[in-house]
Amino acid sequence: MRLKGILGSCLLLATVFFSSAGLPESKDDTLKRKTFVLIHGSWHSAWNWYKVTPLLEKMGHRVIAPDLPAMGRDKTPVEDVRFDKTVKLLCEVIDQIKGKVVLVGHSKNGVLISQIAENRPEKIEKLVYLAAVLGKDGTSAVDYFKLDKNEILGPHIIYDSLTNSSMLLPRIYKKGLYHDCTDEITEMAKIILGPEPRQTATAKISISGKNYGSVPRYYIECTEDRAITPELQ
Repeated sequence: MRLKGILGSCLLLATVFFSSAGLPESKDDTLKRKTFVLIHGSWHSAWNWYKVTPLLEKMGHRVIAPDLPAMGRDKTPVEDVRFDKTVKLLCEVIDQIKGKVVLVGHSKNGVLISQIAENRPEKIEKLVYLAAVLGKDGTSAVDYFKLDKNEILGPHIIYDSLTNSSMLLPRIYKKGLYHDCTDEITEMAKIILGPEPRQTATAKISISGKNYGSVPRYYIECTEDRAITPELQ
């Protein structure tokens, strides 16, 4: 599916379409109600989904949008975050949910949902990659970022060797992330965005055809994305 916007309506339209496709007509509407687990991208947090969540909930779906470790309201020290621990934490969250979930990953954290699907294939109804890294076994998010010759964020990322983290400078927020959003979104980002653990971008995923390959996957291509450009998508 090809869409312009990277936030809000594009995710809503795509996930609602995928969630209800193929379901039989029934008087019991609970058959069509899904649990969406929404995973944000680099430097962001659960606030990414603040316009999407109420719309999905109004349709009767359940939405879980966690702050990843060290992001948003989560107070884990950024230097302590590890990819495998994050995967384990999210698997435990999913284990507590009755039935299967629709797992959505944005941007860099496409690798995260891929690894979760490998570890819990029986709990994932669908994977939805929203302008996200769709990696092969043995690769990391950084491996793919190096291939993107048209992204514009790179020169505006600073690195902290003491905490092994990265941060995107606010000067590129509007042009690089929110060019098709209102200024309100950009101003919110200046307050909310925070450092990103580097290890979660350099860790290599381990996925198989038996587990990961058994989970249906959908990709939403955002044609105006400047962080992960359409060529890389």
